[in-house]
Amino acid sequence: MPLDYETLRVIWWALMGILLIGFALTDGFDLGVGALLPFVARNDVERRQVINTIGATWEGNQVWFILGGGAIFAAWPFVYAISFSGFYLAMFLVLAALILRPVAFKYRSKKPDAAWRTRWDWALFIGGFVPALVFGVAVGNVLTGAPFRLDDNLRAFYEGTLLGLFSPFALLAGLVSVAMIVLHGSGWLAIKLTHGPVRDRAIRFGTFAAIAALVFYALGGVWLAMGNLGFATIGEIDPNGPSNPLMAEAAAQAGAWLSNYSAYPMLAILPALGLLGPVIALVGIRSGKDALVFAGSSAANLGIIGSVGASMFPFILPSSIDPQSSLTVWNASSSHLTLFVMLLVTAVFLPLVLLYTAWAYKVMFGRVSEDEVKQNPDFY
Repeated sequence: MPLDYETLRVIWWALMGILLIGFALTDGFDLGVGALLPFVARNDVERRQVINTIGATWEGNQVWFILGGGAIFAAWPFVYAISFSGFYLAMFLVLAALILRPVAFKYRSKKPDAAWRTRWDWALFIGGFVPALVFGVAVGNVLTGAPFRLDDNLRAFYEGTLLGLFSPFALLAGLVSVAMIVLHGSGWLAIKLTHGPVRDRAIRFGTFAAIAALVFYALGGVWLAMGNLGFATIGEIDPNGPSNPLMAEAAAQAGAWLSNYSAYPMLAILPALGLLGPVIALVGIRSGKDALVFAGSSAANLGIIGSVGASMFPFILPSSIDPQSSLTVWNASSSHLTLFVMLLVTAVFLPLVLLYTAWAYKVMFGRVSEDEVKQNPDFY
């Protein structure tokens, strides 16, 4: 095969990051719009106007979530097995919230009853807010290490609880995620709504979300630098070796999550984007440039998520109770042949997905007005 095992592992680590960022950039604003819905729209017409900004695209955007889960399952089976079993209850919360979204989209306008529609509007809020919070909390737990261990037969034992996931640092990461997603939803509403009271309220919430994202993300960076967080590999590691987590040594090491930026200074562009993105969004809000608001929120998503991967490399899922069991790029992947075949398939289909997505957004793009919603009974 033309690509060695090390190269394939790095490529799939990068592809996993691309899929997660793709999910945040597309379905992220759907979640943000749902979280904002009860607060930016004050009557049924306004709420229908907000819902219809994402009505044509939300289903397609969720494909990125499915692709991300599938990529973890196929390329990083150890990571999939431990994270999806250990974080089972948290995943159940996310799935339950996400299940509410399609039901709410389909049923809220089936009856003209105000109480009926209000309940489904709050279901859309839950479907947006809960996943944003839990995804952030999950990232916080990945950075602090998950409480699992592997025995000599590579059987995984998870020793944590649902409440244990909500540590102070994990909650801070959850707040970063919520602020980032709400800002992204606000940016989407800015470019999709005609000028009026709903858009103005969305912009005001976007201002608070941008400030919150900037402050919380900066605080998280200080916590990583000053707190007792981080993991490091010990000794020589064979990047082309077999996938066996017990064959490499790792240990907890305070401040280790920042060492990659010293070794590879170019990576600093990612946390810089995480800090600069909210600032760009604020500049767009103050100057009335809607496209700049959305560009800033997108940059924040890219920078914040990308900086997590850059900080942790080569770790994917470290263990807080047994660092020796930690999963890395070099010890948790599928076989060389599996990664190579999957890469060939991805090289064909991922560009097609991107082209189709771009075409769909071009066809369906345009601002949603209050008059359109009133005159079109086929809208949500």
